[in-house]
Order: sequence, then C-alpha cells, then structure tokens
Amino acid sequence: MKTDGPVFGESSLSKLAAVFDTRERADVVAARLRQQFNLGAAQLQVISPEDPHPGRKMEPESRGIRQTAIKAHITFAILGVVAGLVIFLILRGMQIAAVTSSPLAVAGVLVFFGAVFGLFAGGLITLRPDQDHVVLKVREALDNGRFVIVANPVDREQRTRLAEALRGESSDVAGSL
Repeated sequence: MKTDGPVFGESSLSKLAAVFDTRERADVVAARLRQQFNLGAAQLQVISPEDPHPGRKMEPESRGIRQTAIKAHITFAILGVVAGLVIFLILRGMQIAAVTSSPLAVAGVLVFFGAVFGLFAGGLITLRPDQDHVVLKVREALDNGRFVIVANPVDREQRTRLAEALRGESSDVAGSL
C-alpha cells in the first residue's frame, strides 16, 4: 500500500511470503508471477537457505524504512505536543486548581509527555509489528532448508491478487496488513 503521506516513506507497506520445498518450484512460480503482475525483481524475490543476507531481500526498501522512521517520529511527536496542549486547555478550562496556579509548569509537563508518547508511537509504527509473523515464517522456513517467495505489493488490489495467486501455488502463505 503505497503512501506519500506524513507517516510512511516506503512504496510497499504490505508483505507476503509463500514457502516452497524446492528452489526450482519457487523460481518457476516467481518468474510466472513477476510476468503476470508486471513486478520488478525487488518487488518479488526468492530467498533460499544459502542466501547470506536474507533480510535484505525481505526488506528491499532500506531507504524507505529510514524515511518511515523519520516521518513517523516527527509526525507523532507533533501530534503528541498538540494533544498535550489540548489536554492543558481542557484542564485549564475546567478551572483545576493545580493548573490555574502553575499553568506554565503544567503545560510544559503535558507537552513534554505528549511528545514522548508521540515518539513512542512513531517507534511502534516504524517497527511494523504487523509484519513479525511473516518474518518469523520466513526465518523458520529458511532454517528448515525451504525456499520462500517474498512479495511486496504496492496497493491493496495487488496484495489481494498476489495473495490469491500465492495461495494457489503454496499451502504455506503468510501476509501482513
């Protein structure tokens, strides 16, 4: 799912993985799917147990991931600061004694913690916990001497069509959001 919004810097936000017993079968399926869906080599790759750096094939957009980290942290930190200010204004409007007696201190604390919680949220977005089960599936397959096709679809329609095609070729398919 490609986005040029304020949070993500990657072209593909989704990941699919299909496990195969032989390299030949994985290569044949990968070649057919690349042609059928007009995919580039980086968008659909075969990972083998012998690959020295399988992580690079699973995450081909290292620059995009870096951009996501930067954008997500900045965006959510700003949202956290705004949330802290809104909470301060609500508390001040309620005439809470602690707020009215020390408005700058309370505003500073709320803005600080809002920014910190925003940075935590940005970190969570950057970590992409929705992809953990896919990464674990790939590692497990490689540890067992199997071969994996990893696809990085760029939109929801492509993800749906690729997932269906991969499920037609392998009984062991995993996908992220």
